[in-house]
Amino acid sequence: MHEKNLNFLRCIQCRRKIALDVLQSSNEIDEGFLICYNCNMIFPIIEKIPIIVNDFTDYLANRFSLQGKIYALSRTPKMKEFLKKSLPKSKISVIDHSLVEEHWSKIYKLSSHSSFYSLLKSKLNDLPSCENVVEFGSSVGIVSNSLRRNHKNIFGIDISFFATLYAKSKSFSNLDYFVADVLNHPFGKKKFDLVLALNMLEVVEPLKILEKISQMTSNYVVLSDPYDYVRGKNTVNFPLYENDIRKKIRSFGFSLIKKTNIPNSINWTLKINPRTKLNYKVDVIIAKKLKKLD
Repeated sequence: MHEKNLNFLRCIQCRRKIALDVLQSSNEIDEGFLICYNCNMIFPIIEKIPIIVNDFTDYLANRFSLQGKIYALSRTPKMKEFLKKSLPKSKISVIDHSLVEEHWSKIYKLSSHSSFYSLLKSKLNDLPSCENVVEFGSSVGIVSNSLRRNHKNIFGIDISFFATLYAKSKSFSNLDYFVADVLNHPFGKKKFDLVLALNMLEVVEPLKILEKISQMTSNYVVLSDPYDYVRGKNTVNFPLYENDIRKKIRSFGFSLIKKTNIPNSINWTLKINPRTKLNYKVDVIIAKKLKKLD
């Protein structure tokens, strides 16, 4: 984490400013803690990545294989002691989310040259340079890493530590990544010039994420999704499809631009393994916030 970005962050519980306790640093904060002295929340920074979640122990409880990984990555006695105290007291018999997250991180890395990303980056390059940009669901950083070339400050948010660790494997002065919940992000009431949520609608309630990003942006929003809502028990409660999304975006005070006012399809090929490929047809929406008349 870059120390300068502390000014952007707020406690996810009380929305107050948070302090920084540096344990180890180089060109960034390699290890340390973000601390809210108002509500006593503590968020660890490990391998330059802040993990900003409401309940760190609960986060690890659902990610059993991550517990050993994150302990091995920690460098200082103070962090190791914090992790020991934070580890769940017993193994909970649930799906290990970190194994799933690590698996999909590898798939996204293998699929980084899909035409979807090339076409999307081309559309993004047509947007004007922005001061502050945030990508929700930044995953392994394919899009965020490209955005840093045209914009001043880029922030990536993803709940997967494994994906974020890969995204953070290269350090850039204007790019930072955070492990956090999209709907409970650490930026408080901060407004961003450009907000992206790519292929997120089937994993986060669509209306909730649309409301969240419409409140956060002062200018542009970029959305994409194949509308693959059939996910068993993880299926969202209220799916929104291509026309619903556009109607809702307009109702939040946006106009659709870059020829995305009508549904479109961009090939997104994911290499699942050497014998299997998954091909999605992804709809892309780019919207600009309308200025309010006095």
